[in-house]
Amino acid sequence: MNFPSPFLWGCATSAYQIEGSPLADGAGPSIWQRYSRTPGRILGGDTGDVACDHYRRMKEDVALMKQLGLTAYRFSIAWGRVLPEGRGRVNAAGLDFYSRLVDELLAAGIQPMATLYHWDLPQALDDRGGWLNPDVANWFADYATIVYQALDDRVPLWATLNEPWVVADGGYMHGVLAPGHRSANEAAVAAHNLMRSHAEGVKAYRAVGKNKIGLVVNIEPKHLGPNASEADRHAARLADAYMNRQYLDPALLGTYPEELREVFGESWPDWPAAEVEALKVPIDFLGLNYYTRAVVQADAKAWPVPASPVRQKDGIYTETGWELHPQSLADTLVWMHERYGGLPLYVTENGAAFYDPPHAVNGQVDDPLRVHYLRTHIEAVGQAMQRGADVRGYFAWSFLDNLEWSLGFSKRFGLVHVNFETLERTPKASARFYSQVIQTQGAALALDHP
Repeated sequence: MNFPSPFLWGCATSAYQIEGSPLADGAGPSIWQRYSRTPGRILGGDTGDVACDHYRRMKEDVALMKQLGLTAYRFSIAWGRVLPEGRGRVNAAGLDFYSRLVDELLAAGIQPMATLYHWDLPQALDDRGGWLNPDVANWFADYATIVYQALDDRVPLWATLNEPWVVADGGYMHGVLAPGHRSANEAAVAAHNLMRSHAEGVKAYRAVGKNKIGLVVNIEPKHLGPNASEADRHAARLADAYMNRQYLDPALLGTYPEELREVFGESWPDWPAAEVEALKVPIDFLGLNYYTRAVVQADAKAWPVPASPVRQKDGIYTETGWELHPQSLADTLVWMHERYGGLPLYVTENGAAFYDPPHAVNGQVDDPLRVHYLRTHIEAVGQAMQRGADVRGYFAWSFLDNLEWSLGFSKRFGLVHVNFETLERTPKASARFYSQVIQTQGAALALDHP
């Protein structure tokens, strides 16, 4: 299998998960500062205070990316580093960090892709209602404009939001992510304001930007078992609407899925049609974060969607309980291509958590399951391209082992191992394999060993 040239071969990270030094050089706290210090919220009481110390080791990390042969790097910008209060005063030192990162990447021959929001809302804005405040769309557009004006001359690809479903579901529906609320009413409002913010962020870009901007969503296909009942089919449709179409349909079709009225019940607001239509703004690409599928069955006790996953007897599962199913990655890319008008696509995250030792052994970390995961999923990307999907790049999640949000440092997704006691970086076997794939434009996928 040979991938076309140019094709972006990258890794992805997010600010709070790797940077550390969250309050350094005048930065303002994010919602994760408070959340991580609330007892019982994060496994082991872990925080992002140090994380991977990328804020201070940025040059070392970019040098390692170059060593591995990456041609692209997707990172997120911490809103509170740029605007400590979320709006108003600009923190020049915080903005300069990202300017230096971009310069370092370009000097290494690595193309930057910047994500404006990856879950770390400034605490000052959360204190004003956060994603529940209708003014948040304007706050986001103002923040985005500042960053565009500083970096668009060197950043060719931008994403407004990363996984808005996770922000609304984890942060407002189930309370397992910051800010830790649990309310269907709030989840519906937060979801809508996230999409309003996306639209305003794109509009702001069109006023000052000259490159490409898109949206990044996580998709988990909802499959049925061999003996599915009509109740199972109905539950799967609701689950698909809630997780997979709730954000893509308004952004690209100007409508919300009808099933959301049933999912949310009385909590679903009667949004004016013109307001929903205004969520549809032209974008240049879609980013897909794909990790797994779910085989679902009807479950009246499940909330807010009456569906629960069914573990597959012959499935291979990651440490986060996600089934390896590369075929669904290919199918999802084709589905996105066909449903949403053939937009250029990027696989902006794809990866797996498997057990890795806390320390490298003789400078080596072998991770054969992750190598297998990468091989089969990159092959699936190639298959989707052969079926007509316009895929422009692939970003493995993640470059470094990092803080896995509420799971703390207990799960490792990195291609590069991080010793969290010494912060030493060690490329894993999966990193060496991925490097060979990049060097050969995919031909190394046929090899048996990294």
